[in-house]
Amino acid sequence: MKKIRQKKKKKIGLERGRRVFVGMSGGVDSSVAAALLKKQGYDVVGVFIKGWSDNRFFKDKTMCPWITDQEDARRVAAALDIPFYTFDFEKEYRTKVVEYMVKAYRAGITPNPDVMCNKEIKFGVFFDKARKLGADFVATGHHARVTRRAGIARLCTGKDAQKDQSYFLWTLTQKQLMHTLMPVGEYTKGKVREMARTFGLPTAEKKDSQGLCFVGEVNVHDFLKSMIKPKKGKIITTSGKTVGEHEGAMFYTIGQRHGIGSPGGGTPYYVAGKDMKKNILYVSEGVGDAELYKKEMDVIGCNWVSGKAPKFPVACKARIRYRQPLEACKIVKKGRNTHVVSHRPQRAVAPGQSIVFYKRNVVIGGGVIV
Repeated sequence: MKKIRQKKKKKIGLERGRRVFVGMSGGVDSSVAAALLKKQGYDVVGVFIKGWSDNRFFKDKTMCPWITDQEDARRVAAALDIPFYTFDFEKEYRTKVVEYMVKAYRAGITPNPDVMCNKEIKFGVFFDKARKLGADFVATGHHARVTRRAGIARLCTGKDAQKDQSYFLWTLTQKQLMHTLMPVGEYTKGKVREMARTFGLPTAEKKDSQGLCFVGEVNVHDFLKSMIKPKKGKIITTSGKTVGEHEGAMFYTIGQRHGIGSPGGGTPYYVAGKDMKKNILYVSEGVGDAELYKKEMDVIGCNWVSGKAPKFPVACKARIRYRQPLEACKIVKKGRNTHVVSHRPQRAVAPGQSIVFYKRNVVIGGGVIV
């Protein structure tokens, strides 16, 4: 890779001509982000982040299609006439995202690899390397917004509520947000597609990726089985009735319905709890089972986006999974943990997942459900 000249750091601002490294995934959102920033007068550098290429266990299926994505990103950079580089972070991705995910499942909790990818890769090693190479800003194609006022950066929801990705970004700090741009967050997905066509970008009609980026065509359950040895155990209802056998309690998440392996007989079963020591999977009989709902939860590892913890108690809204409607709650301190009391019982509260707190359209923080 050619050496990128470092520019003298200037006061943070949005002046034209500032250097920005855009993380280009090969998708339409990051492609339009790069196009918009160039149009706005920024000195744009396109970067493809290589995160995963291991396909040892599934020769007949495509896991992360990184070569295709890299080429799509390169074609967009050529169309925009901007420099293009590839940063190889496969080692970091394996240890900080994939191994984190597998370790969490082994422990019986449900991880959030998308949150970890943003924290450790996009706004971790990529952010740090870009800044060292002279970037005044990094930019991504996230559907979220960053605003700055009086020396404080705020993380806000994207304009398109159906595509908003702020849930996955709660770990961002003031240092990162002050040097981050998310231009497509100001538009709906339909408008982004329209702009891609107007700019003549080769990714204008490319479909959005679904699910975990590094799994690709492989079923997540099958991927985990390639990493964790199955261990059969009983499936027991919350009323104490044995209804089937599973492949290992670690493979299932709270609230899961499909792929449990119970006979059912017309009754929909949902994972309501797990006993990891005894390898027992507890299921509710129907979605109305009270054991499937919780009104209170402990949260650890909180990050407050403003850089300062709020004064407790805090009345706000929260979501415990991506795209879930926001629910009113109260945040209090309970010993070392942060304790959350939801206004209404929440279905399928899964330990290991993120809970993200909002005030209006602003992310105030988040943490991990214990």
